[in-house]
Amino acid sequence: MKIAYLGPSASFTYLATQLAFPNAELVPYPTIPACIQAAEERNVDVAVVPIENTIEGPVNVTLDYLYHQSNLSIQAELVLPIHQHLMVHPRHVSEWKNATKVLSHPQALAQSQHFLTTEISKAVVESTPSTAYAAEFVLQHPEQNLVAVASKVSADEYQLTIVAENIQELENNQTRFVLLSHQNVELPRISHKEKISMSVTVPDNVPGALHKVLSTFSWRQIDLCKIESRPLKTVLGEYFFLIDLYVNNQQTLIQHAIEEIELLGGIVKVFGCYAVYPIQ
Repeated sequence: MKIAYLGPSASFTYLATQLAFPNAELVPYPTIPACIQAAEERNVDVAVVPIENTIEGPVNVTLDYLYHQSNLSIQAELVLPIHQHLMVHPRHVSEWKNATKVLSHPQALAQSQHFLTTEISKAVVESTPSTAYAAEFVLQHPEQNLVAVASKVSADEYQLTIVAENIQELENNQTRFVLLSHQNVELPRISHKEKISMSVTVPDNVPGALHKVLSTFSWRQIDLCKIESRPLKTVLGEYFFLIDLYVNNQQTLIQHAIEEIELLGGIVKVFGCYAVYPIQ
């Protein structure tokens, strides 16, 4: 089995993918859309991409791609604890507080914002496609006093020295990753939760439309675990809603709720019904 992940090697997506598929062929891709497109075109069997973080919230590029462009289904969710570390090239260990640039993925930078502002406020903050990419860049440019925010595995992989550990703002920091595929994917792990993810587009300018949508779940006592809005990318002020539900053996009730939403004029796109797997 071939699995696409947001690379390069030693990114957090790589860690989640490796733990979920220890015997698969892992193929790195430079961006989230590239990962998803590889699975869409069947160049790989599964794509693993981040979708939400405890501190920084949703990964919008993943959500938008699922809604606007992808026909893949979410087959499973992985939840990985995230520990961010500050690392430098070994020749700059003694002068890391005078670094000229801080490199990392935007999510990692946001998760570590307080530390970076306090300890190296003069450094320019620069986003990279992934945390591992930032670590690799620091290795390849030893002549510059650069620091990267990434995982311990990245430090080991790219021979960097960690100068500050666990710099994320929340101790219980986690990221959700979704497995996307055209085919069913089963993991040899124990799952205690099952979810359904969907998008709902409500009729334009109808008063109380969102309230009516939520009521279809409420009166059936369906457990809503997440709702958020994203721009439709048509005109300013038009949105679609992303909704996650816990299944709790209520598949029939959930299907009836979807049918009621459609009768009310809403458009529903189900991204998948899937198990949630915590990764330690």
